[in-house]
Amino acid sequence: MTDPVTPEPVAAQLVVNSRMIYFGWLPADPDAVAALVPNGLEPMANRQVFMNQYVVDHAGQTSGFGAYSLTYLGPDLAGLDAPDGVTPGRWWTHYFNSSPVVREYAAARGAPASVGRTTIEVTGRRLVATTESDGVPVIRTTARVGNTGEAVNRGQLRYVTDVDGQRISGNYPFVAEPVDPFEIESVEFLDPNHSTWPLRPANPLEITWGFYSPRSSFAYPGGESPLP
Repeated sequence: MTDPVTPEPVAAQLVVNSRMIYFGWLPADPDAVAALVPNGLEPMANRQVFMNQYVVDHAGQTSGFGAYSLTYLGPDLAGLDAPDGVTPGRWWTHYFNSSPVVREYAAARGAPASVGRTTIEVTGRRLVATTESDGVPVIRTTARVGNTGEAVNRGQLRYVTDVDGQRISGNYPFVAEPVDPFEIESVEFLDPNHSTWPLRPANPLEITWGFYSPRSSFAYPGGESPLP
């Protein structure tokens, strides 16, 4: 039996001051969510789902990506926590990105990168984030948001991907300035025929965690290693 091989390195990237809404929920169909987790990985007992919708407005906010927008989502994983020992590891089922440069980079890391666009509009206290897949809106988030203060979220996240049959664990350090107050009012999955539909939230909506930050920064990725 041969030892696992780490994929060829790709230059790490830095993104600063993205506008980001990132949160999780309990799904309408827990069994459908569990079915999206591949063999060898285990979903959380409550089958919770995560989603990150964010926008990088200017090329000067990245070390090489340029401006882009992204929505990614998928199931949280059991037994593969981030370095803080609390935040669960995560498996991407969808990764809608507006930039061919970022899509190529992410695909080399095992992300299921596809063409998409995300917009975040804030009017007064109301935030609306819309995700498009191939030009068609598929997810819309509505939230009530406030202003940033002195609070800072920081740490590392863990995403697990598959690269040529080898499971890879990546750590992604981040620093974000969350707003307060913050409340998700609705999460709408707009197309029952789209592949995102199995991840839709339960009704009534039950949010498990989340934040909105107009200044969220992270390294992409911050370190990788094969899973045993």
